[in-house]
Amino acid sequence: MLKNYEILSSGAIKQSSLINPVVYDVKYVNDRYNSYGELSKRMSYLRYSYIIGAIGHVPDSILDVGYGNGDFLNLCKDSIKNCYGYDVSNYPLPKGVEYVSDMFSSEYDVITFFDSLEHFHDINFVKDLKAKYVVVSVPWCHNFSDEWFSNWKHRREDEHIFHFNESSLIEFMKDMGYEKIASSNIEDIIRKGVDEHPNILTAIFKK
Repeated sequence: MLKNYEILSSGAIKQSSLINPVVYDVKYVNDRYNSYGELSKRMSYLRYSYIIGAIGHVPDSILDVGYGNGDFLNLCKDSIKNCYGYDVSNYPLPKGVEYVSDMFSSEYDVITFFDSLEHFHDINFVKDLKAKYVVVSVPWCHNFSDEWFSNWKHRREDEHIFHFNESSLIEFMKDMGYEKIASSNIEDIIRKGVDEHPNILTAIFKK
């Protein structure tokens, strides 16, 4: 394993200490998400459809943790009665979506972590979430070797703190009290990798 990284009991990889932590502000959102243009909206439709197909109904409430530029919630508000967003960037939410400062204070049908769970310094808070379903998308870390991991485009030192493959994400969520009901690399339809291996892991878990 590379220096400053450790493999956890779940099999996930964690950066042990941060040197230059990334600042998640409005500029970060503009640089990271608004540059995607129409692809961001296409991704929102893909994610929304995957959730509805997996749980079998339109939920009454949804909380998107790390909502970025709000494209996903902007789509959700047209069919989901209660839509909420949580993000440290303070980026403006779409009209009709409510900002929450405490993701643990209320219960939700669905809580989503699209490209956000891997950014937290400690992820054991998941066990304290009040959600029927938790949806996670993360870069798919195959960790074939130290050389592969060192050169992996998604490693992003000081930004992506945790790294998962399918089995380690399932094991982590099991420890948090959730069981997998669906997993895939469906986002690769839009977010293609550089080789034949899956690029993005998307999984849905039920409490």
